[in-house]
Amino acid sequence: MRLLFCLSAAALTLAACSPATETPAPAAPQLDPMPVVIEAALADAARPEEDRLLDVNRHPAEVLAFAGLEHGWRVADIVPGGGYYARVLSAAVGEAGHVYAFNPAWIAERFADGNATLGELADSRSNMTRVVDMIENFDSAIDAPLDAAFMVLFYHDTAYDGTDRVAMNQAIYDALRPGGVFIVIDHHAPAGSGLTFVNDTHRIDAHIVREEVMAAGFILEAESDMLANPDDDRTGNVFAPDLRRHTDRFVYRFRKPD
Repeated sequence: MRLLFCLSAAALTLAACSPATETPAPAAPQLDPMPVVIEAALADAARPEEDRLLDVNRHPAEVLAFAGLEHGWRVADIVPGGGYYARVLSAAVGEAGHVYAFNPAWIAERFADGNATLGELADSRSNMTRVVDMIENFDSAIDAPLDAAFMVLFYHDTAYDGTDRVAMNQAIYDALRPGGVFIVIDHHAPAGSGLTFVNDTHRIDAHIVREEVMAAGFILEAESDMLANPDDDRTGNVFAPDLRRHTDRFVYRFRKPD
């Protein structure tokens, strides 16, 4: 009996000296897969009907999946126009993320009503900020680093509006974290045409875009034909009634090296 008592006392002593059982950390919230989140963002009742009508030709779900969009990302929508992508990005990245709706100064001045509307949209969303500045100052005008920057149907404009594109691409590169992505979508001009079509038809030779963006240090990681239209001969004005929203467009994913 004495032996059993001693053993029991020893066990109690060890138990008293042992660290208290740790309370398990709460499980991380389970997040929906991004394709589900993107589809939900597109189905958001707050989206304007005119945005929904553009989905069939813009393929936003495929574009954002191509970008590799993730929860909590900090992204910039460069020249958001009416906010088509900015709205979806805001819903998709969630409150842990942030969207910078960036307008170059000349766009904000020339399209003052649209810029004001964009400001109202940003004010209505806690995870969105409108920014107006020279595009060459992009990296200092926002709270870097970003996970992604999107430039949709605007690169050609920088080829005739006086933009220093070397400085612009460098500023976008500097604003991204290592491994961040730069998505560029624009209307194809004929291969080898350089900048011939940028003003009159609002198209640009894809080769020019690749060379200029890569010169800033980016890697062209992937391209997609999701917005291709082989029936477009790449010479007509993109605003012509028979071409509007049906142009042959390139989609590039550039990545800043890790």
